[in-house]
Amino acid sequence: MAIKKILVTGSSGTIGTRLCEKLLESGNYEVTGVDIKPNKWKPGINSITKLCDLRDMKAVDRLQKGFDIVVHLAANARVYNIVIDPVQAKDNFDTTFNALEYCRKGGAKRFIFASSREVYGNTPKSRESIIKESDARVESSESPYSASKISGEALAHSYRNCYGVDFIITRFSNVYGMYDDSDRFIPSVTRLCMDDGQITIFGKDKVLDFTYIDDAVWGIMLCIEKFDSVKNLTFNIATGKGTALMKVGEMIKMETGSASKIKIGENRVGEVVRFVADISKARKLLGYSPRYSFEEGLKKTIAWYSKRSE
Repeated sequence: MAIKKILVTGSSGTIGTRLCEKLLESGNYEVTGVDIKPNKWKPGINSITKLCDLRDMKAVDRLQKGFDIVVHLAANARVYNIVIDPVQAKDNFDTTFNALEYCRKGGAKRFIFASSREVYGNTPKSRESIIKESDARVESSESPYSASKISGEALAHSYRNCYGVDFIITRFSNVYGMYDDSDRFIPSVTRLCMDDGQITIFGKDKVLDFTYIDDAVWGIMLCIEKFDSVKNLTFNIATGKGTALMKVGEMIKMETGSASKIKIGENRVGEVVRFVADISKARKLLGYSPRYSFEEGLKKTIAWYSKRSE
């Protein structure tokens, strides 16, 4: 059966907005979004968005049924913010549980879960080599956020085993690009650079795998397209290359012509210090390969922010 009707949770968020945009552009899918708030980036997406608090199972039960696949992106995703307020991690668990219950009750047998490289934590291996999907360990949870993603993955496996809801888990890494005005690293540094403000980087030696939003969305679309041939698997969707945060800060300064100064702070509790993904599994089974180098993606990102500030 061809997959045609797609439900995207978190459709007003960064990845959700771009995914809905790309799915609609393809003309191959009927797309419905679900979010707790309207989409402020693309008003047209509001016409396909149902406002719903996914923490409320009664509200979830009232959503229309009959979707071929549910892409579950909705989450609280700021790691350190959740260290400060761990109740947000419980929200992540509850929304994932309710989304899977929606699938079970409504007959949706395909579920894509947006997980995170945070599930790998800080381990000796992560400091030395690239990380493959089998390297995740429960005991490596660095934060309530990472625990919420590990538990979400466990729920997906359990609903496959008990109720026949097939899944694909996508582990993203530092997605950046358009439709993001959060306090994530690249948006916040870009804003500071545009105002010549002081930048603080928490971790002198921190190296992460930054993924341009269109590559992340392409990874999801490949999972949708090839779902039945790669179901019940987990994929790193990243670039396979690490970039030091210090270098990112300097690159943004250069691209914006900023006079900002960079201050180095200590690594913060709960944050991963180094992560570079092994994407060979996604290359082989999905045909995924990042289309944007970090330099290209960053230039496109800064151009987007610059246009918004005019």
